[in-house]
Amino acid sequence: MADVQTTSQTILVVGGGMSGITAALEAAEAGYDVVLVEKNPYLGGRVTQLYQYFPKLCPPNCGLEINFRRMRQNPKVRFFTMAEVAGISGREGDYDVTVKLGPRFVNEKCTCCGKCADVCEVEIDNPFNYGMDKIKAAYLPHEFAFPMRYVLDPSIVGTDEGKKCLEACEHDAIDLDMQETTFDLKAGAIVWAAGWNPYDAAKVDYYGFGEYKNVITNVMMERMAAPNGPTEGKILRPSDKKEPKNIAFIQCAGSRDENHLPYCSGICCLASLKQTTYVRERQPECDITIFFIDIRALDRLEDFYVKVQEDEKVAFIKSKIANITEDEQTGNLILEGENTRTGEQILMNFDMVVLATGMVPNRIATDPAPDVSCDEYGFLTSDPEKAGIYGAGCVRRPTDVASSVQDATAGALKAIQSIARR
Repeated sequence: MADVQTTSQTILVVGGGMSGITAALEAAEAGYDVVLVEKNPYLGGRVTQLYQYFPKLCPPNCGLEINFRRMRQNPKVRFFTMAEVAGISGREGDYDVTVKLGPRFVNEKCTCCGKCADVCEVEIDNPFNYGMDKIKAAYLPHEFAFPMRYVLDPSIVGTDEGKKCLEACEHDAIDLDMQETTFDLKAGAIVWAAGWNPYDAAKVDYYGFGEYKNVITNVMMERMAAPNGPTEGKILRPSDKKEPKNIAFIQCAGSRDENHLPYCSGICCLASLKQTTYVRERQPECDITIFFIDIRALDRLEDFYVKVQEDEKVAFIKSKIANITEDEQTGNLILEGENTRTGEQILMNFDMVVLATGMVPNRIATDPAPDVSCDEYGFLTSDPEKAGIYGAGCVRRPTDVASSVQDATAGALKAIQSIARR
């Protein structure tokens, strides 16, 4: 059992991405005790997996480094990684919460010397890179991880590989006896900032994701472009590691479709436009075609859209691609559809395809489950009659990083007001 002293004046923040970190810091710097729980072995959420993010097109460590420093300096914030909320009961001002802690098999004595990874021979799919490469089963989640501490995959615990890691560690940081534990806490208010998941592109079966190696998703493309990604920043076809000569971006891959995601996630168009610039910077001769229903680049980002449009190597075709098949000999992809502006049939060949999948909110799925309001798509909504649990960031609506930060600040303020009302 973890020793966590909390009171009804404590604010619980669920999710350690940019929204959760922001909400936690804002509440703590206003003088409130905060407990932050995150299911991954590191904080930062999906922002850490981006190469660049809007509006400044800067790398993730720009904003995260400052926030991590603020967290280290503020004793009112306590955070737990590999932690999930298992149950919530009570009401505004008086919540009882159960938190489940997964075993990391590495304790706080870890110095990140990497000797456990040096001796480990077992490899696993790298979750940080969406399985596009392999890592040792004793690993640092990523080079900018916070906390900076290794993790042992459960697959080697109880095996000779686990024993080798234990023997290689000079700091007694490996603990193969760690077990899943739970602890209870009290909170006066909860900020649910659990973030989002990409829509499962495999469900859009006519695009062949998972079957054709050279069909990837937008989140995979983001990791591919990152210098610390699976290809060290090179845009390469997964099938043969060659530079593609032409790439298709398919917008609304499953979105705005009553059979999949009926709504628009709003940011997918801009993500593809941004990723188009990644390709053009690295491979000036590569041709790009963007297939779209309509491009949604709002407010100040319209200029960015116009800039991409002016690139002679980038073509925009208004079309909902109907089907993708693979040339088995070359690995190339054949796209079929209709140009909805001209009525012409499309039959085009590409080296690689990037699917722009939408954002699915991480709902509250605890037992017992609290009474909260959601819309028909699962996004948390504001209901004055159900105060005490507040959504922040992408659990309320699909949005970008900057807007998530603003929304999280509002969520922290609402949580503080809940406590003040009691």
